[in-house]
Amino acid sequence: MALVSFSDVSRFYGRQDVLAGVTLAINPGERVGLVGRNGAGKTTIIRLIMDRENPDSGRVTRAKDLRLGYLPQEMTNRRGLSLLELVMDTAEEFRRVEAELAGVNQELADQSAAGAGELELMELAQRHGHLLHLFESLGGWEKEAEAKKILSGLGFEETDFGRDLSEFSGGWMMRGVLARLLLASPDLLVLDEPTNHLDIDSLVWLEGYLRNSPSALLLVSHDRVFLNNVAQKIIEVRQGLAYTYIGNYDHFLEEKAQRLVSETAAFENQQDRIRQMEKFIEKNRVRATTARRAQSRVKMLEKMDRLAAPENQEDQNFHFRLPPPARGPDQVAELAGVVKRFGRVEIYRDLNLNLRRGDRLALIGPNGRGKSTLLKMIAGLEPVTAGVRRLGQGVNPGYFAQFQMDSLSPGHTVLEELASGAGDLGPGSLRSVLGAFLFSGEEVFKKVSVLSGGEKARLALAKIMLTAPNLLLLDEPTNHLDIPGRQMLEDALADYSGALVLISHDRHFINSLCTSVGVIEHGRLEVFPGNFDDYQSLWLQGGPMESGQKAPTPSSAAEAPTTSGKKEARKQEAQSRRELAARQRPFKERAAAAETRLAEIARRKDELVRRLADPGTYQDGDLARDLNREFQALTAEAQAAEKSWEEAMQALEELAEKS
Repeated sequence: MALVSFSDVSRFYGRQDVLAGVTLAINPGERVGLVGRNGAGKTTIIRLIMDRENPDSGRVTRAKDLRLGYLPQEMTNRRGLSLLELVMDTAEEFRRVEAELAGVNQELADQSAAGAGELELMELAQRHGHLLHLFESLGGWEKEAEAKKILSGLGFEETDFGRDLSEFSGGWMMRGVLARLLLASPDLLVLDEPTNHLDIDSLVWLEGYLRNSPSALLLVSHDRVFLNNVAQKIIEVRQGLAYTYIGNYDHFLEEKAQRLVSETAAFENQQDRIRQMEKFIEKNRVRATTARRAQSRVKMLEKMDRLAAPENQEDQNFHFRLPPPARGPDQVAELAGVVKRFGRVEIYRDLNLNLRRGDRLALIGPNGRGKSTLLKMIAGLEPVTAGVRRLGQGVNPGYFAQFQMDSLSPGHTVLEELASGAGDLGPGSLRSVLGAFLFSGEEVFKKVSVLSGGEKARLALAKIMLTAPNLLLLDEPTNHLDIPGRQMLEDALADYSGALVLISHDRHFINSLCTSVGVIEHGRLEVFPGNFDDYQSLWLQGGPMESGQKAPTPSSAAEAPTTSGKKEARKQEAQSRRELAARQRPFKERAAAAETRLAEIARRKDELVRRLADPGTYQDGDLARDLNREFQALTAEAQAAEKSWEEAMQALEELAEKS
C-alpha cells in the first residue's frame, strides 16, 4: 500500500490553477525526486502531503499512522537546547523513558547508600529492569552514538555537540534539524532543498546516508548530481499535472525528451486541424448551401479538448546572454604570500594564487574555511593582513554574492534599478541589456519587491555585467535558481571570455564550466587541473598533495598528466599509503579493542537485564544489589570504551587529513 497517494487532485489560488488533476503515489522505501519550474506546484504538493492544505477536488490518501518528517527551506530558530539535545529530541516516548530511567538509577543509588529495605529495593530494581528493557528496545544505547555520527557527517565538530543552538547561524541550525530528522527515521522523509546549506563533503555524505536509509524519501532539489545519485523515481510537475518517470534524473531527461517529441507532434497535428477547420468555417459560413456544415465545424471546435503547448514550445527561446567583457591582460590577478586574520583567528597563511585570462577556477572545501573571504580579497573588498594582492593593468573585477540581491531597492522598477548603476546609458540601451537577461516588454516595469529569487539574481548579475568585467567572481550564484535557470546561467557563462572564479556546491555547474579546482585546507590553497569529477578521480583518491609539492596553476588546467607522471604519482601514492598505515596502526588497534570490549559489555548487560527483570532475583537482596552495581559499573565502562573509540577514530581522521 502506498504511503501517500493523490487521486485527480486539483488546487487553485484565486483564478490560478496550480494543480489540475494530479495523480501520483509514493510507496514504502521509494526515493522520489520532485522536480519542476519554480511556481509549478511542488510546494503545494508538499503542503498537501503534510496536511497543511486541503485539495479543492480529488483525494489525498495517507497510510494509517504514517510518520512524516519534513525539512523546509527555512525554519524558526529553536533556542534553549544544545545541538545534541535538538537532534536527540526525536520522540516523546524515548525522552520519557530516558528521564525516568535516570531518576530510578539515582534513587537506587541513594536507597542503597541509605540501607533501604529489601522490599523497597526490589520494587525499584524491578522498575529499573523494565525501563532498561524498554529503553534498549527504543534504541537507547545506540541513539546518541548514531546522532553524533550523523552530526559529524553533516560537518559538525565534536566540540559543537554541547553548544547552545543560539550560537549557530541559520544554515548550521538547518543542518541540526536535518540531523534530527535523519535520526528519527520516519516512514516518509520530505526534504525541500536540503543541499542549500551543505558544503560538498557533507552533501556527498548525505547522498550515501539517504541511499541506505529505510525511510521513503520525497526530495525537492535543484542539484542535478544529487538527484542522480539519490532518486529512483522522478515526479515532474508541469502545467498543473504530475508525470512519473522510473529512474534517476538523467533517465528522466531522456524519457521526457521522447515524451515531448510525441506531445509536440500531437499538438502540431491538432493545430493543423484547427487551422483547417477555422479556414473552412470562414470560407463557408456565409453560403446558404454550406452554412450548416460550417456550423457543425464550429460546434466541433467548441467541444475539442485542446492540448496545451508542450514545454519545449514555450521555452525554445528561453536563454540569456552576457555582454562581452573588455579584453584584459594575460596576467589577471596574483596573490603572493598572503596572510589573512580576523582578530587572532588566522584564516590564511602563505596563500598563493595566479590567475590568467581565460582561467575558470572553482573554489571548494568545507564551509567556514574562507572561500568567500578569498573571493573578496581577489575583488579588493577585503584587505589582506600581509602579503601582496595585484591586479593586471586594465582588469575590471565584477563580484556577485547573495547579499547583493538584498541590496536591490524594493521600491524601484527593474529598469530603475539597472539605471541606478548605469551612468549615462539611456533607456533604450538599458532595455537592451535587460532583454539579454530575459526582462522584456512590460517586465522592465515590475517592482523589485515582487521579483522571484531567480529574477533578482538575474537583475543583480545584469548590474554587474553592465560594467563589462573581465574578471568575474561568483559566490553561490545558483542558490536561488531552479534547474532550468541554472542551465541558462551555465550556457551564458560558457561563452564568457574573461577569467572566472566561482564558489558553488553544484557539482554539475562546476563540471560544466571550470577547468581547475581550488581546495582550501589548513589556511592554504591547492589548485588541481580539471573539473570536480577530475579532482575526485585523479587527485582525491591519491590523497592530498605532499607538503612542499608545487601545486598546478589554473593556467595549466587543460594539461592532462603524462604517462610517466601518472606512474610516479602512483608510486608516491603507494609510499604515502604505507607510511599512513604505519601511523594509523596503533589507533586502529585501540579502536578495535574498544569495539571488542563494547560487544562483551553489551552481551553481559543483556544477561543482567534478564536477571534484573526476573522477580526471583530479588529473593536474595545482596544478589540484586550486586547485579545492579555491576550493571552501573558496566555502563560507566562502556562510556569509557566509547570515549576511547571516539578518540582513536578522531586521531585516524586527523592523520587522513594530514597525509
